[in-house]
Amino acid sequence: MVHASGEVREGRQAAGPLSILMAAVGVVYGDIGTSPLYTLKEVFTGGYGVAASHDGVLGILSLIFWALVWVVSIKYVLFVLRADNEGEGGTMALLALARRAALGYPKLGAVLVVFGLCGTALFYGDSMITPAVSVLSAVEGLELAMDGIKHLVVPITLVILIGLFILQKHGTAQIGKLFGPVMVCWFGVLGLLGIYGIYQHPEVLKALNPAWVLRFFEVHPGISVSVLGAVVLALTGAEALYADLGHFGRKPIARAWFALVLPALVLNYFGQGALLLGDAEAVRNPFFLLAPSWALVPMIVLSTVATVIASQAVISGAFSLTHQAIQLGYIPRMHIQHTSSSEQGQIYISAVNWTLMVGVILLVLGFKSSGALASAYGVAVTGTMLCTTVMLSVVVLRLWRWPPLLSVPLLLGFLAVDLLFFTANVPKIIQGGAFPVVAGIALFILMSTWKRGKQLLVERIDEGSLPLPIFIASIRIQPPHRVQGTAVFLTARPAAVPHALLHNLLHNQVLHEQVVLLTVVNEDSPRVPREQRIDVEAYGEGFFRVILHYGFMDEPDVPAALALCRLDGLDFTPMRTTYFLSRETVISSKLRGMARWRENLFAFMLKNANGNLKFFRLPLNRVIELGTQVEI
Repeated sequence: MVHASGEVREGRQAAGPLSILMAAVGVVYGDIGTSPLYTLKEVFTGGYGVAASHDGVLGILSLIFWALVWVVSIKYVLFVLRADNEGEGGTMALLALARRAALGYPKLGAVLVVFGLCGTALFYGDSMITPAVSVLSAVEGLELAMDGIKHLVVPITLVILIGLFILQKHGTAQIGKLFGPVMVCWFGVLGLLGIYGIYQHPEVLKALNPAWVLRFFEVHPGISVSVLGAVVLALTGAEALYADLGHFGRKPIARAWFALVLPALVLNYFGQGALLLGDAEAVRNPFFLLAPSWALVPMIVLSTVATVIASQAVISGAFSLTHQAIQLGYIPRMHIQHTSSSEQGQIYISAVNWTLMVGVILLVLGFKSSGALASAYGVAVTGTMLCTTVMLSVVVLRLWRWPPLLSVPLLLGFLAVDLLFFTANVPKIIQGGAFPVVAGIALFILMSTWKRGKQLLVERIDEGSLPLPIFIASIRIQPPHRVQGTAVFLTARPAAVPHALLHNLLHNQVLHEQVVLLTVVNEDSPRVPREQRIDVEAYGEGFFRVILHYGFMDEPDVPAALALCRLDGLDFTPMRTTYFLSRETVISSKLRGMARWRENLFAFMLKNANGNLKFFRLPLNRVIELGTQVEI
């Protein structure tokens, strides 16, 4: 899953078609483009019971080819890419669309949220495995070039990966410019090597006939489904096509796939298959053995660079997805650092970066080889694909309102294939694939607990709140002392009096001349136009209600937004404006809500989450925080 190149978003219209295509190749297709490094090797050496015989090779190649056609070309390129949320794609953008489609059906909406969170949680597990297996598989090529270097593969891999994570905080704007040319070169080499192999044994092209898929299932009835757990490795990274919709648009991604990526992948897989038809012993590493001996070392270098690019894309994708999840209220607020002063998409989140790094290191040390890691790969990928299909189905039937006679058979076809791949990968959970599943379950618990905890917190605060009209009426009867300036009180309930306002009045016995109740609303759309950002309503007696609307790709900046507010009686001059924040301390109770352990977990998360001050970019010297305890 890829979000590495935020610089493309701003310059998409200005750049030429060729440069956009090249950038799309570099950013979108890094993950799926490095799959040939380990896919066929895992199929024939991963203990699935498939021999590298004539029929076995042709059957597997036919499975890989038609999986690429059905899952990637038809499902993702032709259909999923159309599910754009105002130009944005990815799991969270699709979840927002699906929730919109389920309006009026709360139970369906709740089920969709579960699928959306599952897909998001599994992606983080995938974000740890992808760098580990990709770089390991590239570095393992050194074993073919140099004797006695096997013991250095893991240390070299760790050095490359740790260096990659350390560099994240410096941004990828400059090095990102190399992604496109390097990956175009990579796919060109993949295609040339494939042609070289096919020339040796052109009969391998028979695998284009889907009859070989049926023959494979007929000859291998006991293992035909389980081997899909290895075939799916050829599809890893398919979600990137949709995730990077906002960076490039549908047409450049589709054109890059059909014009370069798909032909190069098919040629290389068939070239490796042709090699196996001539020498079954080459199964130990068909990708590197396909290259002439003089090209082995350059191929190792190029493949290592390509896997680093793929890893970089996945890491950046985790940053982007986290940012969206924070805005939609599924993850606690974290400090987001912008690594480019001119490009909106270039962000760095240290908590995500170091967590991913620890996970990747543990995976490399625990599995020690790409083959062992590949056996654990696929659970997260197929789980995410399945969640995408479920949410897409709701969007197609309820939001787009496509004719059921046409759409239902197609959606059932997508669902059936996804279920087959997912079922094939379930046994991997007890064969080493538990890591992404456990990580996904943990993240699902954290996200669902945070979302539910925030809802309960608002409900509990609302229960004891004072309606604003009653409060203003009491002010008219018994006016307090008013001081100059504007007081902005952040509140989740614009119609109720914030606790911070009541505490300030109780302890200081004063009110400001202008009192603003500010509510920030995160919409299900990616961005909110500036002219639609602010809603203002005057209540009289110097009280105003202001609602700021932000999309899940917007960067909240409250002072900047308030400066655009035009209403008589409102003055947001920086040195005359004071922001009052309420910091809640949550106490677990026997009130109906969540299990006690989840309430305690939420209290811990709330205590350690970034506050409103940094997240909304409030001026440090103009903020007053007032605490309150809330039982949930």
